[in-house]
Amino acid sequence: MTTAAPERVRTEFARRPVALLAAGTAAVLLATAGRYGYFGDELYFLAAGKHLTWGYADQPPVLPWLAWLANAIAPGSLVVFRIPAILATAAGVVFTGLLTREMGGDRKAQTRAAAAFAICGQFVGSGHYLATSTVDPLLWAIVLWLLVRWIRTRDDNLLLWLGVVTAVALNVKFLIGAFWAVTAVTALLFGPRDLLRRPKLWAGAGIAVLACVPTLVWQSLNGWPQLGMGDAVSREVDEAGGRGIFVPALLAGAGLVIGALGVLYGLVVLVGSERLRPYRFLGWSALGVFAVFLVANGRFYYAAGTFSVLWAAAAVHLQDRRPAWWWRWVPTWPVFVLSAVYSLPYALPVWPVQWLVEHPNAPRPAYAMEEVGWPDLAASVAAQYRTLPPDQRNRTALVTGGYWQAGALGRYGPDEGLPEAYSASRGFWYFGRPADDADTVLFIGRDPAKLLPHFRSARIAGEVDNRLGVPNSSRHLPIWLLSGRIGSWAEIWPQLKDLKA
Repeated sequence: MTTAAPERVRTEFARRPVALLAAGTAAVLLATAGRYGYFGDELYFLAAGKHLTWGYADQPPVLPWLAWLANAIAPGSLVVFRIPAILATAAGVVFTGLLTREMGGDRKAQTRAAAAFAICGQFVGSGHYLATSTVDPLLWAIVLWLLVRWIRTRDDNLLLWLGVVTAVALNVKFLIGAFWAVTAVTALLFGPRDLLRRPKLWAGAGIAVLACVPTLVWQSLNGWPQLGMGDAVSREVDEAGGRGIFVPALLAGAGLVIGALGVLYGLVVLVGSERLRPYRFLGWSALGVFAVFLVANGRFYYAAGTFSVLWAAAAVHLQDRRPAWWWRWVPTWPVFVLSAVYSLPYALPVWPVQWLVEHPNAPRPAYAMEEVGWPDLAASVAAQYRTLPPDQRNRTALVTGGYWQAGALGRYGPDEGLPEAYSASRGFWYFGRPADDADTVLFIGRDPAKLLPHFRSARIAGEVDNRLGVPNSSRHLPIWLLSGRIGSWAEIWPQLKDLKA
């Protein structure tokens, strides 16, 4: 049986309020884009942009290409580097409003759902920096909008566009593949079953698959490191609390009160409401996506791409219900504003760095301190590098224990006269190894255990520090001097590879 969307006159798009919400989000992100410094992952993308290829150990190619483009337009500009993230987050606000309209939402419902996206701590926080978690929610929102629009119009050309957007999403991160695998099952069980019989759906799927061929070829030629990344991420999630924090973290990321309640309410009504029956399969798809990433021990924000349709469902369902008498006295928009104000310090770097150092218990983004001190790291390494005799210095390679530190040396090292840095951490291992004549290493990291068997001597020569005394993962990091290399780098480098951060 085919499930058809109910005949209902659509309200015009709430252009002005949704545009204001998107512009406001963009303005806040732009105002904070230049504060602190690069996040560690951004430094990695910056380095990956210098090694452009069709695939990487930990991701498809879109983010490194975006990083390369932004840095080519304005070399060294942190604000320009983050423009794609700002635009993606603002566009997510707009498409959430459009999605709500397609589901039958009036102007108020569209505005409420768009506002939920605009004040979502996870989306605003990730919108501060360029990352896959920034671009993914927008692409999922577009996919959901196209899918809901197809349910209403049965215009099969939309299915081809679904393939195009999915192709882009798969080249950002492979996560949307889980959504489509689950949705194929939920559409079969709950309808619309004729979706799966549409030739243009499979043509769109063909577009998405073809777009993945280059990165899949790269993965094949390099031993499928993406599979190893799944194990690495799972171990990191276990260290952070494991599956037990998946749902609480997901709801906390959705946003205080408005976002979390919207997700829960939207899920309930999407699965159970007769009014939203044509879109019921998407409620089950959201549950399926939650289950897949929970069982796989993935990061909680992998499932955040489903938020837009849940907020849309909640807003549409509420617009047709007369609220209880006591709720009519509750002003809606002040609740949104208070939620946004409360979430802001946890999502964006609004405080001066020195103030955060002096108030260690103050609310701050989880990554805030990891954006500070990268130039100081390069200066600390350069100070040790310059103490080496010139002949030894010419035969010394810089190797870091983590890919963040290697990215930082790639960005700030040239200003200090440092040579190229290498790391066996995650995707950085694939960017190359030290020169064959490098028989000495300055190793920046806590544990050089994998390198020690390949050198005759090792000692701590110094440590990394930052001028502000910011407590982060790089502060007090030892700088080791390893001398007297044993064996060739061709033999050593494969033994060092570590996909775990």
